[in-house]
Amino acid sequence: MLVPDQSAAPPKSPNAHLRILPTRHPSRFSESKCLDFPTWLFENLYRILVIGFIIATVAAFFLLYNSGDVATLSRIQNSQSQGLRSVQYPKINWNSVSRIPDKYSPYSNFRSERWIIVSVSGPPSDSFRSLVRIKGWQVLAIGNSKTPSNWSLKGAIFLSLEQQASLGFRVMEFLPYDSFVRKSVGYLFAIQHGAKKIFDADDRGEVIDGDLGKHFDVELVGEGARQEIILQYSHENPNRTVVNPYIHFGQRSVWPRGLPLENVRDIGHEEYYTEIFGGKQFIQQGISNGLPDVDSVFYFTRKSGLEAFDITFDDHAPKVALPQGTMVPLNSFNTLYHSSAFWGLMLPVSVSSMASDVLRGYWAQRLLWEIGGYVVVYPPTIHRYDRIEAYPFSEEKDLHVNVGRMIKFLVSWRSSKHRLFEKILELSYNMAEEGFWTEKDTRFTAAWLQDLLAVGYQQPRLMSLELDRTRATIGHGDRKEFVPQKLLSVHLGAEEVGAVNYEIGNLIRWRKYFGNVVLIMFCSGQVERTALEWRLLYGRIFRTVVILSEQKNDELAIEDGHLDQVYKRLPSIFNRFTSAEGFIFLRDDTILNYWNLLQADKSKLWITDKVSSSWTIVSTSGNTDWFSKQAMLVKKVVSMMPFHFQVSFKETTESQHRLSLTICSSEVFYIPRRLVADFADLVNLVGELDIHHKVAIPMFFMSMDSCQNFDPVFNRMVYQRKLPPNINSTFYSARVPAVHPWNVSSEQNFIKLIRVMAEGDPLLMELV
Repeated sequence: MLVPDQSAAPPKSPNAHLRILPTRHPSRFSESKCLDFPTWLFENLYRILVIGFIIATVAAFFLLYNSGDVATLSRIQNSQSQGLRSVQYPKINWNSVSRIPDKYSPYSNFRSERWIIVSVSGPPSDSFRSLVRIKGWQVLAIGNSKTPSNWSLKGAIFLSLEQQASLGFRVMEFLPYDSFVRKSVGYLFAIQHGAKKIFDADDRGEVIDGDLGKHFDVELVGEGARQEIILQYSHENPNRTVVNPYIHFGQRSVWPRGLPLENVRDIGHEEYYTEIFGGKQFIQQGISNGLPDVDSVFYFTRKSGLEAFDITFDDHAPKVALPQGTMVPLNSFNTLYHSSAFWGLMLPVSVSSMASDVLRGYWAQRLLWEIGGYVVVYPPTIHRYDRIEAYPFSEEKDLHVNVGRMIKFLVSWRSSKHRLFEKILELSYNMAEEGFWTEKDTRFTAAWLQDLLAVGYQQPRLMSLELDRTRATIGHGDRKEFVPQKLLSVHLGAEEVGAVNYEIGNLIRWRKYFGNVVLIMFCSGQVERTALEWRLLYGRIFRTVVILSEQKNDELAIEDGHLDQVYKRLPSIFNRFTSAEGFIFLRDDTILNYWNLLQADKSKLWITDKVSSSWTIVSTSGNTDWFSKQAMLVKKVVSMMPFHFQVSFKETTESQHRLSLTICSSEVFYIPRRLVADFADLVNLVGELDIHHKVAIPMFFMSMDSCQNFDPVFNRMVYQRKLPPNINSTFYSARVPAVHPWNVSSEQNFIKLIRVMAEGDPLLMELV
């Protein structure tokens, strides 16, 4: 789920600069004095200077205005308007947060330092029962709307929806009823009841040998702490921002959920490692045997049948730490948190369920560097059973869309705030601005931080960021060698050849080509039924998908737009993505076969000017008044165009009759970055004139460049003006760049579309 990129600071209160003027009373004035001119001038000199400055400023303004320096004035106005944003920065008085004691629950007097927290939707499983038997740890089960009302297990604390609501936490306002992200309530409850360590788990895994301390560093200080040196990934390559830890533990062909797909092909092991002193591994990620944490792309493409996965990792490989600047995917079912990182347990609520814990992990890793902490990945700590009940690809949509860009953003992010919680809130706000989650998670973060203070949590102190210091060169004496095993991969459906399969390779190639192109979709149908599907389909390929509709919906991040003049909305979207290479506009009745667009030139304009049914020249003579009025408006705009626009337009239309009008259906077109400013200038020329979208777009394109220079990529598209009465798979072709028309108004229509598009992109079948 994406929201618009915006970066300006929130507007200040309009009363912030008002001051109260003192009331003047007649009795305060003494009798007037008779002054000579020098004395009068001396006593009133400051007034004369102030008045003179004001007069000079006003005169300069009118001189600037009359001189026609509209650009300068425009810059002034733009700088003033940048204070407006849709993402509001929460205001918190950190010193006024009241404590929330547990006075009424049956566990009000219970305290434990070690907690295992699990979300439960069904009766207690055998794996869950094994968690309760682990000595020294208190298990807390968090219910949701799917949990049986009579859920109970001796030795475990269970919090039903009703019990959760009675705790009085602010986060309750934001949590969905049917999701595992309700574990956020459990984290707060555990901290409220004395937690120092929290093991984030699920009910599908059994702890190996029933001992969390076999591999995890449960104690970091004091008695029981190992106090040992830990192997660490090399920081020598500053461009490497994420690693696949499964390679270190013997499985090169397996990748974790949340690893950017473009990094799947990096299967080489470390040339050498470095070392770091233990003690600050506040977040500890365990590896899972059996069914490891893998994404649906791996799950559906690496099986030859319905057999369960049973993948084994190297139990003897040493644990490995991540240096600042390098990240690793984290999950919510095999991760140990120490109290210094409890703030990082917050599970985002505005993203898909299978993305929530991964986005949390990357977000927390970046903030962990601010307190001098780091993540360590451990050898297998649990065995997780594959129930062959894979989740749909749609649940991972927020992973495959933007995770690579998010990692780069996080590594480059800096904050000047002076307390950790202020940095946490600022980062959550910035992530909403960038579209990685929505404003809902910014407000959720504010509630989460206040609840942490309310249950007695003390925020850790900040440390200087190593990333901002010059790092020492890694000498030969500092290099530590470890060659990972290459365990058998008999679980794979095909012979392992040390590279990703053909389909995934294509997906990576498409993502690389279009990963910085923004797709702007206009949805005419029942957008609340299709918005998520469109983002799922195209969000895998493009940088982001912005959806416009006459049916605005803030919850689904659907923005307001009217088809007749939707082109007027485009410049504001262009301004939100200043680093994008280009923008594709697409209506929801047209299907884009992105795999056939790789030969198109992203520096040129793309449009259907050679598709006769789409691009037509209409005579206004003897036609309806609408065509004549549109032609008059076009003539008016052309007369106001600067020289370069006007010449290009007239050269392109010189062969046309003067009583004619160019119309393009404009269901799909592309604008490169170099012409974005020209497009915005043309929209400004139109202003409030009522020029239709089908008329404005061809006028703009012919003004920006000659038709001879348009890229011909859409020339071969399948195009009919009306939807065939019995649309079927034979109408669609996977060998053309686009198909029009096609109706998608429901989930059933979407599934039908995916099945025919899978001819060009076989991985699409995993969506259904």
